[in-house]
Amino acid sequence: MNAYYQSQIWAYQLYLRGSGGDVSALSRSISNARVDLNPHQVDAALFSLRSPFANGVILADEVGLGKTIEAGLVITQKWAERKRRVLIVVPAMLRNQWRQELLDKFFISSVILDSKVFNRLKKDGALNPFDLRDEVAVCSYNFAAAKEAEIAQIPWDLVVFDEAHRLRNLYQSFERSKKSASAKKSIARRIVEATSAAPKLLLTATPLQNSLLELYSLISVVDPHIFGDLNSFRAQFSNAQDETRRNVLLKERIAGVCSRTLRKQVAEYVPFTRRAPITQDFFPTEKEQELYDKITEYLQRETLYALPASQRQLITIVLRKLLASSTFAIARTLKNLAERLENVGRELQLFDDEDLDGFDSFEDEFCADDESNAGNLNAQYDPEAFKQELNDLQSFAELAASVARNAKGDALIEALQTAFNKTDEIGAARKAVIFTESRQTQNYLVKLLSANGYDGQVVSISGSNDAPGQQKIYERWLEKHADDDRVAGSKAVDMKAALVDYFRESATILVATEAAAEGVNLQFCSLIVNYDLPWNPQRIEQRIGRCHRYGQKHDVVVVNFINRRNEADRRVYELLSQKFRLFDGVLGASDEILGALESGVDIEKRIAFVYQNCRAPEEIERAFDELQKELDDKIQARLKSTRRLLMENFDEEVRSRLRFRACCYNLVSSLRNRCEYSIMRI
Repeated sequence: MNAYYQSQIWAYQLYLRGSGGDVSALSRSISNARVDLNPHQVDAALFSLRSPFANGVILADEVGLGKTIEAGLVITQKWAERKRRVLIVVPAMLRNQWRQELLDKFFISSVILDSKVFNRLKKDGALNPFDLRDEVAVCSYNFAAAKEAEIAQIPWDLVVFDEAHRLRNLYQSFERSKKSASAKKSIARRIVEATSAAPKLLLTATPLQNSLLELYSLISVVDPHIFGDLNSFRAQFSNAQDETRRNVLLKERIAGVCSRTLRKQVAEYVPFTRRAPITQDFFPTEKEQELYDKITEYLQRETLYALPASQRQLITIVLRKLLASSTFAIARTLKNLAERLENVGRELQLFDDEDLDGFDSFEDEFCADDESNAGNLNAQYDPEAFKQELNDLQSFAELAASVARNAKGDALIEALQTAFNKTDEIGAARKAVIFTESRQTQNYLVKLLSANGYDGQVVSISGSNDAPGQQKIYERWLEKHADDDRVAGSKAVDMKAALVDYFRESATILVATEAAAEGVNLQFCSLIVNYDLPWNPQRIEQRIGRCHRYGQKHDVVVVNFINRRNEADRRVYELLSQKFRLFDGVLGASDEILGALESGVDIEKRIAFVYQNCRAPEEIERAFDELQKELDDKIQARLKSTRRLLMENFDEEVRSRLRFRACCYNLVSSLRNRCEYSIMRI
C-alpha cells in the first residue's frame, strides 16, 4: 500500500511542476479533494496562493468553468495550514449550494448563518456566532451587512465573495459620502469595511460590465492602494485620451490580483457541447395589442405624474419588461401606479417581488453611474392632465385584467413539444427550465402548463419560494434527508435545495425567475426557454450558463419567442442572436464581444431609447440599423482592446503551462490506474 500512496504524491508533484509557485502549495488540498480537476482550476488556485503578502485576488473565469472549485482548493489549503477562520459571502440563493459543495468535494463542514441560526448560537452562549473556528461561516450579502459589527471583530484568514460583481458599484458609496457625511452606506460598503483587514477572494464572471469605475471598485476591495483614490483613478484612466496606452497601464496594475480564463482557452481539454437555437413566433391578440399600444403611447408622453422624475428611465424599462412578459405581470403594476396617483403626498412602492423578481439588483445595475434621470418632469402641475392620467391608468389596469389568455403562453405549449422532440433526438433528459422576470408571469405559467399536459410535472423557484405545493416538497425533502448532512437548518436555504432536487429527480419543468438564475447549476437539464428575453446580453449568457457549462453532456436547446406584430422585438432578437451570437455554437457569445464597454447595461439603455422614442416602423428600422452598424464598428475595433487586454492575464507562457498541466493530468490518471492494478494483483 505504501507504494500506492508514494506514487500518488509523485504524480501530483509532476502535475504541479512548472506552476511558477510552490509545487507543494496545493498538494494536500488536491489529494484530499473529491474533484475532477482541470489545469486552469489549479492555475487559478496557485495564483491565489502564490504570495503570502497579497491581500486578495479576483478570479474572473467565464461562466461554467468552475470558480467554486478554484475557491474550494484555496479554502482547503488554508484549512490544511490550520487557518480556519473562513467567511463565504454569497447571494442568499447559493448558501446551501456552497455548504454542500464544501462538504461533498472537500470534506469541510460549514454553518449557514441567518437570523435563526445566529440567535440560536447567541442563546447557546456564543459571544460571536461568526467565530466558528473549525467550521466555515456562510451567509448572504444582506445578512453580512446587517452583522457588520460582529464580522469586523473576527481576524479572518480568508473571506470569499461569490458573485462579487455585487460589489462593483462601491465607488458610488464613496462619492455619496464625499457629498454628505451623513449619507447612508451601501450594503457593499458596509461589508467591505467590516472585512477590510482580511485576505479576500472575489469570484465573478463579469468584473467589468458597464464602466471602468466598476473595475476600480472590485480592485479596491482587494487592495485600495493599487489605484489610489477615485479622483486619481478618473484622472489617469477614465479620462485618458490614449486608449491603447491606458489599457496597457491598467493591465500592468491588475496583473497581480486578477486572473481570467475563457472557455475558448480550455476547449482543448474541456469538452463543451453546442447550443441549438429554436425560435417560436407568436401573434398577440387584438386585446393584447391594444394594451401594448396604449401603454406605449402613455410612456412616450412628455409629462407623467405617476412616475418619479428621478426614476422615470428605470421605471419605464421595468414597465416595458412587464408588458412584454404577460398581461398578468403588467396588470398589478398598473394598479399600483393608479393607487400612487390617488395617494399623492405619501410614497407607495411601485414594484415588489410579485412584479419583477430581483428588482433590487436590477435597479442597482441599471442606475449605475447614471445621472441622466435627475430632471423634474412634474415642475408644472396641471389638474386636468393629472385627472386624465389617473383615469387612463385605471382603464389600462382594467384592460390588462380582462385579458384571460396570452398568445405567447399558447405558443409556449407548442414550443415545448418541438423542443422536447429535439432533446429526445440528442438523447437528453426531458427537463426544461423556463426563465421569466416576473413573479406574476411565473404563477400564470405554472397554471398554464399544469392545465396543458404537465400537471404534477411543474415546479417553480423564485426569490421568496412561497408558492402552493412548495411546502409539501420541502417537508418531504426534510424527511428524506433527516439522517444525512443535506439539511442546513435554514428554511430559505433548504427550501431552494429541495426545489432543485425535486426538479432533478421528479419534475419535468422548472419555472424560474431572474433571482434564481444566479449561481444555480443545472447541468442535468439541456433545455432553456427564455419566456422573457432580457435586453442585456450578459444576463442572457448567465441564464444559458446555468445549463451550458462544464459537466453538460448534451447539446443545450435554447428557445426564444418573437412577437411578429412588434418590429422592435424582432430587431432585438436579431441583435442578440446575430451580433452577440448568444444562442448557437460551442461557446456561445465571445468574451471579446460581451466585454466591450458598451455591450452590457448600455446596450439595454440604447434599446430602451428606441422603444421610447421611435413610433413608426420605419423609425424603428432606421434606429436599429444605426445601432447595429455602431456595434459592428465597436466590436471590430475592440476585439483586441479594453476588456480583453484588461481581464486576460493569459499570455503564451500561461497557455504553455496549462498544456503542460493537461499532460501531467493524464500522467496522474495513468499512474493511478497502474498503481490500482498493481494493488489488485497483490
